[in-house]
Amino acid sequence: MKLHRFVLTFGAAVLLVSLAGCVSLAPAYKRPAAPVASRWPTTVPAAASTDASVADIDWKSFFVDDRLRQVVGLALANNRDLRIAILDIEKARAEYRIQGAAQFPAIDATASESASRVPGGVSSGSSAGVSHQYSVDLGFSAYELDLFGRVKSLKNEALESYLATTETRRSTQISLVAEVATDWLTLAADKAQLSLARKTLASQQASYQLTQRMHELGTSSGLDLAEAQTSVDTARDSVASYTSVVAQDLDALVLVVGEPVPASLQPDDSMQPVTRLAELPAGIPSEVLTRRPDVLAAEHTLKAANADIGAARAAFFPSISLTATTGTSSSSLSGLFASGSRSWSFAPTINLPIFDGGANRATLDEAKTVRSIELATYEKTIQTAFSEVADALAQRSTLAERLDAQSSLVKATQRSYELSEALYRHGESSYLDVLTAQRSLYTAQQDLITLKLSEQTSLVTLYKALGGGWSEPAATPSTTGATSSPPVAVAEL
Repeated sequence: MKLHRFVLTFGAAVLLVSLAGCVSLAPAYKRPAAPVASRWPTTVPAAASTDASVADIDWKSFFVDDRLRQVVGLALANNRDLRIAILDIEKARAEYRIQGAAQFPAIDATASESASRVPGGVSSGSSAGVSHQYSVDLGFSAYELDLFGRVKSLKNEALESYLATTETRRSTQISLVAEVATDWLTLAADKAQLSLARKTLASQQASYQLTQRMHELGTSSGLDLAEAQTSVDTARDSVASYTSVVAQDLDALVLVVGEPVPASLQPDDSMQPVTRLAELPAGIPSEVLTRRPDVLAAEHTLKAANADIGAARAAFFPSISLTATTGTSSSSLSGLFASGSRSWSFAPTINLPIFDGGANRATLDEAKTVRSIELATYEKTIQTAFSEVADALAQRSTLAERLDAQSSLVKATQRSYELSEALYRHGESSYLDVLTAQRSLYTAQQDLITLKLSEQTSLVTLYKALGGGWSEPAATPSTTGATSSPPVAVAEL
């Protein structure tokens, strides 16, 4: 019955202590104003805009090419950077649980025996004696009453650090998805360049053979034959160069994916669109940046620094710790639980800071400085995010016009090449005109492939910049007791 009463008393004490940590000396947090404009400086006219945010479009819906979707899936399963980010979450979760456990006393049960022998010349009797002491105890040691919220502030700091880590993982995934897509598209573009170089080489070889026959018939000069040979060798060099570039692109894709990419999942040289993204409606507010994982991670880090100030302030006030045990003790094992063997102890300790050489003040100053640093980091993160979106919009605002102009240029240079070649065959033009037209056509075709790559990668960049690419719910630890009580306003120390 006595032990039962102790348990009830102890439970009431734990409840009282749990309610004691309602005071927080941390400054009241308010999200800082975003140091950017409320509207983008450049917008793309809405063609098929929807009410859904880009951040809500998962990557499986964004990419329409099934091969690319499968390659992204392989990367999410095998990329080591993402694997490290996931493990960092587990580490932060454990640290949060460890810090949260400090709000409650750690109850231990201990059983012990001590034996001692006293020589005969020392003992009160004439002969040596051996004594035994047995005990069983239940209690807790050095449990801090969180009267000024120090432990609670540390728990909140651990929670915000955990949440920042989860956002970092999301940011890592979004960056990985964008990187895989960009590498995949780059490989497709360089394959298209290689295919173009091979077609150009075949065309130049055919022209060289024609020029060689004309030279043998005396209708073409040696200079024309030499220029034709130069054109063939240049084309051969381009084929060799792009063959090497394609191999390097594939190596880069394999590295980011984390395992070999099957040939069936590699892109061809068609340069077909592989993404889907409704154009942004004009004037979309820049507040959407607050949903980007890197911005959210910076804000959680700022909140963690804010909580550290509360812990540093609490160090200026008295702290109370409790140690209590109850149990039984006896000189014989058989009498350990006999009547009258009950024992208990209760040892409260209060610590009042008087002089610490300025250590507490320095710790508080450091915490405030860290908060200022994290505030600047948060604002810089928003500015960087705004700049990335603005740059992506600026690039896309002229891409359609550039693609149309380049396509027209390719058609014009193709016609010029065909006409110059026909004139040369009829002896009405030199081979230099043909070579010049061919080089202009080849350059225009290369530029068109490059523009198509820019058009597709710009969509991926914009998708990433707006926080798209995340499609899994982030697990959040229980925040019971972390924010349930409003902070108590206190004067600046």
